[in-house]
Amino acid sequence: MTVGEIASNLGLKVIAGHKGLGREVTTGYAADLLSDVIAHAPQGCLWFTLQTHENVVAVALLIDAAGIVITGGRKPEEATCKRAEKEGIPLLSSPENTFVLGGKLYALLMGQR
Repeated sequence: MTVGEIASNLGLKVIAGHKGLGREVTTGYAADLLSDVIAHAPQGCLWFTLQTHENVVAVALLIDAAGIVITGGRKPEEATCKRAEKEGIPLLSSPENTFVLGGKLYALLMGQR
């Protein structure tokens, strides 16, 4: 399932990185500690985080994440949006919390199997 399809199904707002909406999502990952994401997040994941600063885009590129979802209604910094757009990393947002979104993504991805 692509980032764009998931965004549509989960009601996620696409903020930046529109050209990456066709990326395939293999799983999800939820963490706010960047070192944890670097060490443990799988390639192709849709990463859920509260972090809004530009470094999330650099980490997403490093781990080859399918995209980033900023949860809890937080707004990304302008530099984050610009970098995500430049790099083609989908940057999405939702007013829902990470726990709820992770459960919805899990159900959506498991429904494919």
